[in-house]
Amino acid sequence: MEAYKQQFIEFMVKAGALTFGDFITKSGRKTPYFINTGNYRTGSQIAKLGDYYAECIHRNIKEDFDILFGPAYKGIPLSVAASISLYKQYGKDVNYCFNRKESKDHGEGGNLVGCKPKDGDRVVIIEDVITAGTSVRETIPLLQAAAKVQVVGLVVAVDRMERGKTNKTPAAEIYEEFGLKTYPIVTVREIIDALYGKEIDGRVYLDDVQKARMEAYLEQYCVQ
Repeated sequence: MEAYKQQFIEFMVKAGALTFGDFITKSGRKTPYFINTGNYRTGSQIAKLGDYYAECIHRNIKEDFDILFGPAYKGIPLSVAASISLYKQYGKDVNYCFNRKESKDHGEGGNLVGCKPKDGDRVVIIEDVITAGTSVRETIPLLQAAAKVQVVGLVVAVDRMERGKTNKTPAAEIYEEFGLKTYPIVTVREIIDALYGKEIDGRVYLDDVQKARMEAYLEQYCVQ
């Protein structure tokens, strides 16, 4: 596993963005772990988070792109932080854009903020996690309604590797539907490999019991 992946997993744990216990996902599944990017709360944390997204983008998306798009609401700070880090770390000055949940009916109007997409723009979507792929399926029509853009990648913090509408992962389904590749910083399998038996700040978050719960969840809901 690349060093930045290991560091990112530990970063999520220390920031309280990756937690273990009993949770319910948006799809209604009972899960023993949860990723909540809403728990990042300091300038230093969001700066580091942007660095991890920027490194994932730099490593994986080789073609040029024009805009980072962050779906409201959690994608908004992610797209901004990633654009800042791309500029500082790699000298790549890209536009960012995000949507409002409700269209603005005064001033300039519309439901997009930041760089307004134009025909021919290449867009990378920035999200927190991919579980069912619902947000992406809502985002692509929104972007294509704004202009004739090409969506060239989806970058997420964590791929939960769960089954989507079929027996495939949402990432695989999205690729089949839109030709869009998903690039996670880490997968749930990498989280297990990185944390099992490892002590972080005096605590082992993934002991034998918790690992067994994770494996049982993967067996029931995930594509192995």
